[in-house]
Amino acid sequence: MDNLGDFLHGLRELAEASFPKRCPTCGRTFETAAEFVAQTQPVRANHSGVKQAQNDNGVAMLELYRNCPCGSTLMDFFSERRDTSDKGLLRRKRFEELHAYLVANGVDKVLARTELLKVMRGEPSELLKKIAPPPQKKSA
Repeated sequence: MDNLGDFLHGLRELAEASFPKRCPTCGRTFETAAEFVAQTQPVRANHSGVKQAQNDNGVAMLELYRNCPCGSTLMDFFSERRDTSDKGLLRRKRFEELHAYLVANGVDKVLARTELLKVMRGEPSELLKKIAPPPQKKSA
C-alpha cells in the first residue's frame, strides 16, 4: 500500500458523528476523515499509527492515532465497510437485484445506486416512485 490513504480505502468511520473532530488542545477542527489524515502526522516516524482492535461485538476495527500540528495525539476508529452477517449478505443481494432491475429499465448505473442508497438512509426518491417495482418472486 502506497500511503495511509490507500490503507484506509474501503473503510468507513465507525462513529460517523465523530466528524468534525476538534483538537482539545489547540481547537483545530478536522471536517472529514480524509482531512484528519491529511492534516495530521504519524505519532512516530516509520509507524502508521494504526492499531488493530475489536469492538464489543467482536467485529474487527482499526484505531488510528495521529498527531495534530500542535503536538496533541488524537484518535479515531474505523471498521470494515461491509456487513458480512447472513442478514447483511441478504441485504447486499437484494440491493444488487434492485440495482440490476433499475439498470435494465434504463436508469444510469450511478444514478440507480445513488437512489437506492437514498432510500436505504430513509430519504425519499422521486425517481424510484415513478418506476414500477419488480415482479414478486413466486414461492415454491
